[in-house]
Amino acid sequence: MKKIQIINGPNLNLLGTREPSVYGNTTFAAWLEMLKTTYPQCEIASYQSNLEGELINKIQETGFSFDGIILNAGAYTHTSIALHDAIKAVTTPVVEVHISNVYAREPFRHHSFLSAVCKGVIAGFGMDSYRLALEALLAG
Repeated sequence: MKKIQIINGPNLNLLGTREPSVYGNTTFAAWLEMLKTTYPQCEIASYQSNLEGELINKIQETGFSFDGIILNAGAYTHTSIALHDAIKAVTTPVVEVHISNVYAREPFRHHSFLSAVCKGVIAGFGMDSYRLALEALLAG
């Protein structure tokens, strides 16, 4: 059974209520249950924190023993060299995910400090971005 860790960063605990025009009306808990039902061959764990250091701790904790990490670092994507270094330090492949199309938003969102050290990037497909990332990790 493949072990996949989903890590969500700041403000993603508000999915379903935060800016529905950008992020939709679905809570992450509801989406996670759908993923677990659709992919019973995977053990899917989920973690969310608004604190950068806690995200780094979770990457380090799972980055040597899981088969993949799906990371939506939120705004830390555009600011965190520390997350970049944490991803680079682990052996588990990481897929960077964004619910919105960051390139259709404010210019400061167009740069990611994480993309260069991730296996790939999926952005702009709403909550389905998580499923697409999971498919990419399962495909190898």
